[in-house]
Amino acid sequence: MPETRSPTAEAPDGFFAGRIPLHGRTIREHTAAGTLVNGAFQAGIVTLAFLKGVVVAAFLSPSEYGVWGILVISLMTFTWLRQVGVADKFIQQDDPDQESAWQRAFTLEVIFTGAIVLLFAAALPVLGLMYGEGELVAPGLVMAATLALGVLNAPTWVFYRRMDFVRQRTLLGIEPVAGFVVTLALAVAGAGYWSLVLGALAGAAVSSIVILLASPYRLRLRYDHGTAKQYLSFSWPLIVAGGASLVIAQGSVVAGESVAGLAGAGAITLAATMAQYSDRVDQIVTQALYPAICAVRDRKDLLFEAFVKSNRLTLIWGLPFGVGLSLFAGDLVEFGLGEGWEPAVVLLEVFGLTAAVGHIGFNWDAFYRAQGNTRPIAIWSAVTMLVFLAVPLPLLITEGLEAFAIGIAAMTAVSFAVKGYYLTRLFSGFRMLSHGARALAPTVPAAALVLASRALESSGRGLGTALAELALYLVVCTAATWAVERTLLREVSGYLRGALASRPAAAP
Repeated sequence: MPETRSPTAEAPDGFFAGRIPLHGRTIREHTAAGTLVNGAFQAGIVTLAFLKGVVVAAFLSPSEYGVWGILVISLMTFTWLRQVGVADKFIQQDDPDQESAWQRAFTLEVIFTGAIVLLFAAALPVLGLMYGEGELVAPGLVMAATLALGVLNAPTWVFYRRMDFVRQRTLLGIEPVAGFVVTLALAVAGAGYWSLVLGALAGAAVSSIVILLASPYRLRLRYDHGTAKQYLSFSWPLIVAGGASLVIAQGSVVAGESVAGLAGAGAITLAATMAQYSDRVDQIVTQALYPAICAVRDRKDLLFEAFVKSNRLTLIWGLPFGVGLSLFAGDLVEFGLGEGWEPAVVLLEVFGLTAAVGHIGFNWDAFYRAQGNTRPIAIWSAVTMLVFLAVPLPLLITEGLEAFAIGIAAMTAVSFAVKGYYLTRLFSGFRMLSHGARALAPTVPAAALVLASRALESSGRGLGTALAELALYLVVCTAATWAVERTLLREVSGYLRGALASRPAAAP
C-alpha cells in the first residue's frame, strides 16, 4: 500500500484504538496480519471441508450424495430468510455500551433463527413429497437441530468486531474439525448420507459449547424495537439477494433431480461444492478486511486501495484453482472419485472456469455493505437469478447437464458485467477487464503448457502422467505469479513482518 500514511488511518491512539485494539501496530499492519495469518489458518479449515466433500464422495454413491445435496439446498431455502445482516450491522455500530448492543443483536438472531427452524421442520414432509423422497424427513429434523445450535456462535461477533482474528477463527474452526472427524468415521463405517448429517450435528454441538464458555458478554435476551427496525432497513436487500441465490441453487438441484434422478442432483452438488471451495478462501480474506473497511468507510482512497489489493491477493489463489479444476476434472473423476461420477466431468470443467471468472471483483459487495448501501447487491442478485431462469434452467430441463453447464457460463458473463458496472460507480476509474487480465496472466502459460503436453501424448493416460502435469501446472503458476505480483507480495509481507515485530507479549 502507499507509503504516505493518513494520520486518521494509522494513528494507534486515534479512532481505531477505541474500536480495534491495535497493540502498537498501524491499521494496515493489523489488517495484513489478520488477513494473512488468520486467513491462512481458516484456509486450512476450509481445505478440511473441501477434503471432507471429496473423500466422503468416494464412500457414497451419487444417489446418496444427491440426498445430502437435497437436504442442504432445502435447508438453505429457509436460511436465506435469516440473511438480515445482524452480524454485519453489529460490526458497523458504535454503541457506547457494547454488551447491551451485542445482547440486542443476539436477541434478533435468536428470533429469526427460531422462526426458520420451525418453518423448516414443518415443511419437511412437503419437501419429501416434492422430491419423492420420504426419507428426507428424519435427517432433515437433525439438520434443523444443527441450524438451531448455530445461533450460539454469536459471541464470535465480538472478537470479529475487535479484529481479534486468532480467537475468532480458532473458535469457528472447532465445528469443521469435529464435523470432519465424525463424518469420516461414519462414512467409513458405511453410514451413507447419515455420516454427513450426524457429522454436521456433532460439529455444531461441540462448537457451541466451547464458544459459550469463551463469550465475553453475558448471554441475555434484550429486545429493542428501534434496533430491530434499523437492522431490517440495512438488510432487506440482503434478504432479496439471499433469496435470488437460493432460487438458483434450489432450481438447479430440483431440475437436475427431475431430469437425471438423484445422480444428476449429486453431480450438480459436487460440482458446485468444489467450485465454491475457492470462493470460501476469498471470503476469508474479505471477512478479515470487513471491520477495517467499516472503520474507514468515509475514505474513498483507502477503500479503493483496499479493494484492489485485497482482490489481487485472492485472485492469486482463486484463478489458478478454478482453471486447474477445469483442466484436471477428468483426471479427478477417473483416478479419484470413480466412473460413477463421469456425468459430473463437464460440470466440473465449466464450474471451474466460472468460479475463476467470478473471483474478479469478488469482494465488491463488502464495500457497499460497509457504506450502508446494500441495494446494488439485491439488484445484481436479482439480475443473475433472472438470467438463470431464462437460460441455464430451461437448458437443463430440455437438453441435460452439458447444456446446463453452458447456460451457467452465460449467466456468469452477465453477472460479471453487472458487478463491473457497480464497481465503476463506486470507484471512478476502475476497469474490470484490465483488472481481470492482470490477474489471469500468470495462469495462461501454465494452462498452455498442460494443454500442449496433452497434445503430445501418444499413449494411454495414466495417473503418473496426470500428477506430472499437475506438478507442472503448479510450478509454472507459482513462478509466473511471483513475476507479475512480486511487488504486491513483498509489500504485504512487509506489513506482516511489521505486525509480528510489534506483537505484544501478551494480549489483553
